[in-house]
Amino acid sequence: MPFANFKVPEKTLTPKQKEEIITRTTELYVEIYGERARNNTMVLVEEVADGGWGIAGNVLTLAMLGEATPTDTNDA
Repeated sequence: MPFANFKVPEKTLTPKQKEEIITRTTELYVEIYGERARNNTMVLVEEVADGGWGIAGNVLTLAMLGEATPTDTNDA
């Protein structure tokens, strides 16, 4: 079973953006493995709590990076 796990900072993606990641990742696996992969492809989008991630040994937060949360929060 093809499997993809995306870990993203919490509250940085809208539901619509998560849906796009899942759809496009599934389509990529279908391109590579053929149509038989569609029904078996699992895509997991995990949100990591702010401050629960880092780069080069440094803990990062959205505030440190100057990132804003998505404004399109009404998408379902």
